Amino acid sequence: MLSDKEILDSAKETLRIEAESLHGLIPLITEDFSKATRAIYECKGRIVISGIGKSANVAHKIVATFNSTGTPSVFMHAADAIHGDLGIVQSDDIVMILSNSGNSPEIKSLLPFIKSRGNKVVGIVGNADSDLGKKSDWLLLCRVEREACSNNLAPTSSTTAQMALGDALAVALINMRGFTSVDFAKSHPGGALGRMFYLKVDDIIEANAKPQVSKEAGINEIIYEMSSKRLGATAVVDGEKVIGIITDGDIRRMIEQVKDLKSVSAKDIMGKHPVSLKIGTLANDAMQVIKKENITQIVIVDEHHSYKGMVHLHDLIKEGISE
Repeated sequence: MLSDKEILDSAKETLRIEAESLHGLIPLITEDFSKATRAIYECKGRIVISGIGKSANVAHKIVATFNSTGTPSVFMHAADAIHGDLGIVQSDDIVMILSNSGNSPEIKSLLPFIKSRGNKVVGIVGNADSDLGKKSDWLLLCRVEREACSNNLAPTSSTTAQMALGDALAVALINMRGFTSVDFAKSHPGGALGRMFYLKVDDIIEANAKPQVSKEAGINEIIYEMSSKRLGATAVVDGEKVIGIITDGDIRRMIEQVKDLKSVSAKDIMGKHPVSLKIGTLANDAMQVIKKENITQIVIVDEHHSYKGMVHLHDLIKEGISE
């Protein structure tokens, strides 16, 4: 049984070994890396990424990263490939194979079939003298001094290195494509990032009430409108045009200063020239304005400056738009 100190020491040693393994990859980056990156960038087909064992798990991750950053990719298990799944590989595809030893029986059996079909091979391998190392069109050497496992057996440092090399390829391709955050969001429409670049204030005001009073409205009408619409504020309108806004804070300050509440109307307590945004504004941009102006609600108008609704800070947070 390990003591708490021994457990912590083990964790730190694992991270130290893996960090050193990643640092050790830097001098192994050669022209084959740039040639492979360029070939992938210019590929007319997909990148078929294969491996076996833990390398197959890493291959899955690289496929996911490539697909989300503009490089169409598909996973093919090396063992399944030689039992029928080789049909995944099309004539314009590039095949990337991950293997620490480079001499796994499945890899050795797979390589001749890929080469005979004319497909190019990117090998991410720990042994340049292995079968995969020698038969790769582009060799990305992924050698580590040792596994982080105390027995130097369980794939740890080697799989971390494979994953990092896959990330290095992905980032190089991102830079070559000029891939932007908007492009990234197109692959993630259901996540918070997608909402940042697609969700508009229009989508939020559709679900909200539309608090509004005339400039002559009395205090009871104002409070009722604010309470019933639950946005902590109401717009003051003249026809369809917004001429002011009344917030909870305005009501509190008015109560402290005025004794005869019956004489108060909306025009007496409203804040003039409220901050507003036009229909079509991204919700993320609305959040930035709310932060900059230090407000909690923002008025939404159309191109004719007619009142369309109101967005509250809490609406944006609920939609996953970060402060």
